[in-house]
Amino acid sequence: MIPVIVVSAAAWLASPAVASAADREVSGTVVDQSGQPLPRAYVRLLDPARAQDAATFADESGRFQLIAGADCRVEVSLTGFQTADVACDTAPLRVVLAVAPVHETVVVSATRTEAPADQVGASVTAFTAADLERKRIPLVADLLRASPGVMVVRSGGAGAQTSLFVRGGESNYNKVLLDGIPLNEPGGTFNFSNLTTDNLERVEIVRGAHSALFGSDAMASVVQLVTRRPDRSRARPQGTVSFEGGTYGTMRGGAAASGASGRFDYVAGAQRFTTDNREPNSAFDNTTLSANLGLTISDTAVVRFIGRGEREHVGTPGQTAFGRPDLDAFFERSDGIGGMAFDHQVTTRLRQRAAYSLAASDQQSTNLVADPPFVPRFGARAAPFTFSDFPFDSRTNLHRHHASYQADWRLTGAARHGEHLVTVLADWDGERATLENRLAPTITRASRNNVGWSLQHQALWHRLFTTAGGRVEHNASFGTAFVPRGSVVFVARNSRGTLGETKLRASAGLGIKEPTVLESYSPSPFFRGNPDLKPERSRTVEAGVEQRLGADRAKLEVVWFANRFSDRISTRTTNPATFEAQYFNIGLSRARGSELSIDVAPVAGLRARSGYTFLASEVIESTAPNNVVLQAGNWMFRRPRNS
Repeated sequence: MIPVIVVSAAAWLASPAVASAADREVSGTVVDQSGQPLPRAYVRLLDPARAQDAATFADESGRFQLIAGADCRVEVSLTGFQTADVACDTAPLRVVLAVAPVHETVVVSATRTEAPADQVGASVTAFTAADLERKRIPLVADLLRASPGVMVVRSGGAGAQTSLFVRGGESNYNKVLLDGIPLNEPGGTFNFSNLTTDNLERVEIVRGAHSALFGSDAMASVVQLVTRRPDRSRARPQGTVSFEGGTYGTMRGGAAASGASGRFDYVAGAQRFTTDNREPNSAFDNTTLSANLGLTISDTAVVRFIGRGEREHVGTPGQTAFGRPDLDAFFERSDGIGGMAFDHQVTTRLRQRAAYSLAASDQQSTNLVADPPFVPRFGARAAPFTFSDFPFDSRTNLHRHHASYQADWRLTGAARHGEHLVTVLADWDGERATLENRLAPTITRASRNNVGWSLQHQALWHRLFTTAGGRVEHNASFGTAFVPRGSVVFVARNSRGTLGETKLRASAGLGIKEPTVLESYSPSPFFRGNPDLKPERSRTVEAGVEQRLGADRAKLEVVWFANRFSDRISTRTTNPATFEAQYFNIGLSRARGSELSIDVAPVAGLRARSGYTFLASEVIESTAPNNVVLQAGNWMFRRPRNS
């Protein structure tokens, strides 16, 4: 009986209401002033007395369809936009919503579907094309500094090792994606040193565990980079050339072209960023090539190719604040990303997407000259021992194959039953790594094949939005695990006045992360790998309130969060006499805090944002007695209490 009940309920939700002979179909598309579709806009049919006859939400492409009587009007509303009211027509309508002074952004990272940021129940910060153009920040890491709950740590000038810490998580707890293509090294590590903002139209960061959708690595956040697409409203191809310079020999320049012809569209760009930085042997040189090519096969199907390459060379002088610089050490990195995606709107209610990508990274870290020993000093203080320089020459070659399939089924019923979107997806990751020590010489090769299946259900009512889902992740390193996630958003007050809309939201989820290649396979006796490591895990919970003020000229958001990180991986000394160590699951930590965000636009052309984060972190358990940083009771390293 149970299968029959489920099928009957689904059919009832998906079936349109029975229309009378006098009824007619009213359909159309909701867009913003630039022509971009607005998913999940709330569409109401009003009779001559302005009573509601029917209601629905626009789909991911901004389309809507309703059955109307002989005389009606269409009212469309969406938080962050001005409400529009137009007369019904037999021809498809095009409803344009003007943006409010403080508007919302459509994001994809929180649900893997297009949705307004205020409806997903997670903490999201999005930097739009306008933000990128106005800020002119070359590196993505420096852009992310403006996000609440985020700490960016760089071990020197531009181009040096750059790490992202979110809400107390480790630097390898962040899933990094380019148009859905995973960029992380196996095990979650990602060095933001040379990742530029060139040819991007949006950068999103979603805080909290999202392994229920993205699998391994999404322990504390998801960072999504969206490549720029052409403006099809322009009849002619467009081109730009830019150049800027500054102190320390800093130069940044590039060129880009975009356009569309028939069913084909394209964006391509080339940029270069160089600087000598301030310290000796810290010069940074980076070249970026990027492309986004699209082919519209039919009115409902598109094939798109994404390509991006970054090539970096940077000197690594070491800790120059405490002693002389290392004048010969350097780091080189070449990253190449290519992917192809097929997007097909099968029916008005069913959409499917399939994609394959390859992300490759070749990294070399070299120091062939052993400099004389020195005693580190800072001001009047001196270290109690001498530091020595050690030659090294290592090379790491990484390849990450990724294939995915996603189907989104939109179920529509009467307004009181809400609208429902069911997402089913599967991901495969083939990880290949080669670790080479050229001085030893030794070569270590490793590979993993990981598969994940996710199911997500989103339910939408006028004042309530819920999301629930989970994922079964099968990893070649740790086996099979299940990770769920859920969120809810409730509109407590619906108003556009001085005291505007009030939203309450909450979410919770579990995260999981496989060990890195080094942690599992390293042959070095000083940080020996351990193939029996368990996955690191996280549990994240948050609750918040969003208040709009002054007819949408200001927005205030307060969020409380609590994160728990277990089975953390680090080295533990196995032989104090020889300094030998091995990786183990050594501990448990937690991070609790709150975020305050303020966004105001008092007059046209002026917008200001500010934020504050309080973070209380603590190491709860540790089985590494010789690890000074990870002693129980300590604050977590590089997690400032106030930021």
